[in-house]
Amino acid sequence: MALGCFYRALAIGTMSVVAQISATAAAVPVLVGLAEGERPSTLASNLSGAGSRWSEGQLRLRIVDARRLNPATIMPSYHRVDGLQRVGSAWQGKPVLDAQQVEDVVAFLRTLRD
Repeated sequence: MALGCFYRALAIGTMSVVAQISATAAAVPVLVGLAEGERPSTLASNLSGAGSRWSEGQLRLRIVDARRLNPATIMPSYHRVDGLQRVGSAWQGKPVLDAQQVEDVVAFLRTLRD
């Protein structure tokens, strides 16, 4: 739920950390999963207090490649481009977020403190 709100805020401009197209692209795997009958669960991390719980490096790793922390995670990689599945031909070899956008998201998440 929190991740969905995060994407929605990015898409409508309430939170302009990254371009709207990136926010929309990040939501595509969720929509595809729903269309295929998958149901959301509480597997995603709660972002409340993220800046207090995790260091800058830990936040960056969670965005760049969350599977390094949890191989079973449903969270997509926003910067890694190799070894991915179900990637549209237009997106193959391209990260969802470029390096600067990753740093922008990390900077925002660092502000989320209890």
